[in-house]
Amino acid sequence: MAKFKFIKISKNKKIRYLLNPSSSEIYVVFLHGFKSDIEGDKPKTLYKFCKKNKIGFLALEYSGHGKSYGKFEDGTITSWTQDAKMIINKKIRKKKLILVGSSMGGWIGLNLFKYFNEKIVAFVGIAPAPEFLDRLIWKKFSDKVKRQLVKEKFYIFNHSGFEYNISYNLIKDGRKNKFFNKKFNNKIFLTILHGKKDDIVPISISKKIIKTFKDAKKKLIIIKKGDHSLSNKTNLKRLTKEIGYIYNKLINL
Repeated sequence: MAKFKFIKISKNKKIRYLLNPSSSEIYVVFLHGFKSDIEGDKPKTLYKFCKKNKIGFLALEYSGHGKSYGKFEDGTITSWTQDAKMIINKKIRKKKLILVGSSMGGWIGLNLFKYFNEKIVAFVGIAPAPEFLDRLIWKKFSDKVKRQLVKEKFYIFNHSGFEYNISYNLIKDGRKNKFFNKKFNNKIFLTILHGKKDDIVPISISKKIIKTFKDAKKKLIIIKKGDHSLSNKTNLKRLTKEIGYIYNKLINL
């Protein structure tokens, strides 16, 4: 059974994380999605897979998510990226990293290249969503909603049965975390899994990410019956298979 732990940032601030310590040089780091946590099927499956195969594993909950400190509405892409950076530095600073980013976690993971560039040996995206705040949310809001957000600083909307309280500060901060204006020459393993029936993040986003990494060993896997989450048993098995393949390639280089 996975044991969740907390790391103190200050007296009243703590981040929840999940760790499988290992002597292996390489750790899998899972970065969850928007308003998600580390109690879902993906982090639990990856934890079990890594434990079984004696691979180091780390997952964390950003501030305002799950049982980590703070309010969701106070968070930004920048602050959530800093949370991930801090946990990695404190727990697995000297390790090489296979980043696994789900949806917004993909954006967080891509942001981490500026801090751990040489340590990142692979990136696995699960319908990764860099720049989604502008591209997939702000652009779809009506002028009336945009004016409300600017004036009142918050807007609550429903999507796919979930309620989200979006702050204008979050939108503005997202614009400071551009990804598609960059080019990467990292010779890493780059694998993206994307469901063909994903109604939240279009496959075109994953294709653009693939093009951004010029020298990577690239693979885009489009799952015909897959949704945005890709959390059923078949898709989770495909995810662990890809991570296992990448890990074995890396340790045999």
